[in-house]
Amino acid sequence: MSETRETPELWLHNQICFAVHSTAHAFTAAYKPHLDPLNLTYPQYLVMLLLWEKDDQSVSELGKPLFLDSGTLTPLLKRLQATGYINRTRDHNDERVMRITLTDAGKTLKQKAVCIPHEMLETMGMSVEQVMALGQDVRKLGQALRSDAGSRS
Repeated sequence: MSETRETPELWLHNQICFAVHSTAHAFTAAYKPHLDPLNLTYPQYLVMLLLWEKDDQSVSELGKPLFLDSGTLTPLLKRLQATGYINRTRDHNDERVMRITLTDAGKTLKQKAVCIPHEMLETMGMSVEQVMALGQDVRKLGQALRSDAGSRS
């Protein structure tokens, strides 16, 4: 008899981490046909969402809600600048700080992207209420994991 048959806690399909991981990959794939016409990757879309909420943010301000450091964000932002959606400029008060602002093309892109959340709801086959509840549960899980990891360091 195989050892794994005696330890279902080690079965891959019983791991919440794998369920979240594989779902994240599925999200990226599901967003791709919506984002390709906009010339955006999924991580770039997340940055654009933040800038559409509040324009003119620093790299660190963008990185905080995305849980990304500047080393990860900088190449992504350079590509967004190359597409003409954002400008990257040094802060006038502190040249160490890079400010990110939307261009006119980046602002216009918002109107083309406004249908994506509705289309994704259809893809997921869930109601707005179900998605909001699931999102709240997943955020709570993430907060608990980050709190626990922080208490161990």
